[in-house]
Amino acid sequence: MQRIVILGCSGGGKSTLARAIGGKLGLPVTHLDQLWWNPGWVETPLGEFRDRVTDIVREDRWVIDGTSPNTFDIRMPRADAIIWVDQPRITCLARAYWRFLKMRGAVRPDMAEGCPEKFDLEFAQYIWNFKRDIAPLVEESISRYGDHARFFRLRSDGEMDEFVERL
Repeated sequence: MQRIVILGCSGGGKSTLARAIGGKLGLPVTHLDQLWWNPGWVETPLGEFRDRVTDIVREDRWVIDGTSPNTFDIRMPRADAIIWVDQPRITCLARAYWRFLKMRGAVRPDMAEGCPEKFDLEFAQYIWNFKRDIAPLVEESISRYGDHARFFRLRSDGEMDEFVERL
């Protein structure tokens, strides 16, 4: 595995898994949140964001962490592995809130500079509704753009730990 896409709901453990895989395989890791967000939680214009993702995907080796359905058509065709971190939504919600309490006012390592940790109703609803709103897009896009890649669906921390251990 040299080009790995990691997808899943916020709070599920994508970034932690990406760092573990990158470290184990010696692959550079990109967190899409760092490309999408600008200081003050300002979104990057979509065209510019897609260009940034395209530049990374052109490389021979990478791990890209982040769902961002608006780049599935760029990342999945080039990936040789797609990992869907599919944790229960209550786990994702609890972790995102815990992360907020722990990191309040600080910028986490996988986030863009100038974007201190936050947790609001909109973010909570995104997490709660992820399986209804985003998961169908993930499934469709994997079959449309990523059916050539090895696919892994990891549903717990234990499965993620075992996955990394087996690499």
